[in-house]
Amino acid sequence: MASGVDKKLLKSTKFPPEFNQKVDLKKVHLQVVKAWITKRVTEILNNDDDVVIELIFNLLDPDEARYPDIKGLQIQLTGFLDKDTAPFCKELWNLLLSAQASPTGVPKELIEAKKNELKQEKVNFEPPHRISL
Repeated sequence: MASGVDKKLLKSTKFPPEFNQKVDLKKVHLQVVKAWITKRVTEILNNDDDVVIELIFNLLDPDEARYPDIKGLQIQLTGFLDKDTAPFCKELWNLLLSAQASPTGVPKELIEAKKNELKQEKVNFEPPHRISL
């Protein structure tokens, strides 16, 4: 339930248009998204803040709300992520939209990032070529 301050912030904050699209968490592979959330929040805060990460996980719990409220989530995270809140929420919402559109429930951006990471590892660990004499 939003407090009076939260309601004022919801009305006065300009949100990106994609926030008007609903996400069905039942179509999303949440473990993959949770790993991204953990990594991203750790990058933003420069430490592994379990309180903030758990707050986000709880707000994205499909047993609590099948269709999460990204605008409310952004308002609640502002005190923790400060200036990074809006970009984080936009990035998160785009991943969730991508995930629900994917047959596997995994955002295509994360699949591509993993492919690129594996390619890079392969290049970095390529055995030296042998020269025949």
